[in-house]
Amino acid sequence: MDRSFNVMFCGQEGGSNCSSPPPFKKDDVCKNADYDKNCADIPFELRIHTTNSGLNCSKCGNPIKDLPKLDTTKIPGFPYIPAQNNSGNGESVDPGDASKVMQQLSSVAKSMGNLTKASLSIGPIKGVMVKPKDEADLYKLSFVSTDSGLNLIQDEAKLKEYPLSVSVSEEAYRKSYNHSEKDAFVGVFRFPNMTGENYTAFSSYVYAIDMGTNISNLSEPIQIKYNMNPPEGFNLSCQSWDGEGAQPIWTDTGCLTNISNNDVTCECSHLTFFAVLMTPLERNISASDLTSLTYITYIGCGISLFFLGITLFMFCCIRAKASNATHVLIHLLLALFLLDLTFLSNESIAGMGSDVACKVMGGVMHYSMLCSFTWFAVEAFHLCLQLTRFATVTIANYKLKLCCVGWLPGAVVVLILFSLGTYGELKIYTDSETVVKMCWITDLQTQYVVNIGYYTVIFLFTSTIFVVMLRWLCYLRGSKFKQGGSTRSQDVIAVMGLCCMLGLTWSFAFFSHGPLRVPSYYIFSVLNSLQGFFLFLYYYNTSSIIREGETNSSSSSSTKTSISESKNPYM
Repeated sequence: MDRSFNVMFCGQEGGSNCSSPPPFKKDDVCKNADYDKNCADIPFELRIHTTNSGLNCSKCGNPIKDLPKLDTTKIPGFPYIPAQNNSGNGESVDPGDASKVMQQLSSVAKSMGNLTKASLSIGPIKGVMVKPKDEADLYKLSFVSTDSGLNLIQDEAKLKEYPLSVSVSEEAYRKSYNHSEKDAFVGVFRFPNMTGENYTAFSSYVYAIDMGTNISNLSEPIQIKYNMNPPEGFNLSCQSWDGEGAQPIWTDTGCLTNISNNDVTCECSHLTFFAVLMTPLERNISASDLTSLTYITYIGCGISLFFLGITLFMFCCIRAKASNATHVLIHLLLALFLLDLTFLSNESIAGMGSDVACKVMGGVMHYSMLCSFTWFAVEAFHLCLQLTRFATVTIANYKLKLCCVGWLPGAVVVLILFSLGTYGELKIYTDSETVVKMCWITDLQTQYVVNIGYYTVIFLFTSTIFVVMLRWLCYLRGSKFKQGGSTRSQDVIAVMGLCCMLGLTWSFAFFSHGPLRVPSYYIFSVLNSLQGFFLFLYYYNTSSIIREGETNSSSSSSTKTSISESKNPYM
């Protein structure tokens, strides 16, 4: 809160005899006090009243400070900036002219004389200059943007009532003062439509802050807050420009972008030109393709859900005779069953409009997907172990350990992301007005690191095991072909089931770029939505539960022979 306003001690509430209290830190007092309408016409001040229960505060007047206007035409060498037409979008400013204005602020500060605060109007450019009288005059400054221009505000509690506010931290102000005590100043300026070619700024304005010296690496960042709903269909990013060159080169270095439902806040650790740039969301799919993919996915997931349910039911009936490999496969099927179920119900939950329900749904669906990825790796590990130990695994509590590995890490990740507020409503845009809502991860960077990064590691491991198993299958097929016990349909089912069991079909997401983008979407949707169906066929055709019992009771040499003659060499 600006400490330049008056604080009056008025005795009992309603009393008219007010006097200044002893000095104290004004920004820590009465922040949330209400405004007294009976004293609305006086300059802004705080009033402290004594009551039987203690002290009571009230605020008077308008928190917007009335500043004297500075005539820049009388400043030698100061550039004159004419208004320009921006193709029907109102006034605009050339970026080069804006840079010249900011370079002349030191001369503006010197021309202020005894003034400590002043407003400026340079054609379409609006600004405010503030100079400290002494070290005691260094405090956090807040500015608000209105139709008339930029204004200095003395009450931080009122910032949220204005569409835009700029806050300069006390740390930045003090750094400027320590560098040049007599020449210290704060200049905040607003430039309409000067983002340069091919860029659009949120609210159409660019803001610049200068203090006559290089200010960077602030621990208390400069804040620019837009109290307005972010537009749909755009990515918003806080960017800065150093003022060099004829056209801005924007960068997000040193600035953080925080977006909530009703506002956008930029936190920047340096001083320069700032803007929230809007770029259209990638509309990388047509409405017709989205409709086709939606039908394919929903039908495929419905079929998979049905056959996964049948497989789980079959397992429940004969689980007493199930092998370790079958138990591992069933856990994978259970994770996929949960994934299909949450996917099919996701859009309905998103359409309810409940933020909590959508976050929970997004978390559950993400958990089931992470568990599916993990069980792909567990399957690969088990197959590798089967081959090296000739189908006999003697690790203590083997199934319990695999369950912990398969189900617990995903829960930890989801709980962390849930606590960080990562889940919520995600919108998918097309080349038309069609918008699809779903409950998922709203942060793109988290999506890349947690999901794509994790699957990449899983894929490298499972694809290696797949190559090893494929060579083993080729060897078995050669042996069976001599005995007439192998058919091509069985081989196709075995290879397809192995691909699904190791999650290799998810790798088609890596090809969703360039000319392969749309085809990869279709291949990815068909294979992964029908993954449960393929695994059912695999389970039905390659189950060897009874045979493994016979295998475990034989010698190592007969074990190898049994493996060679089995329909499923790694079950």
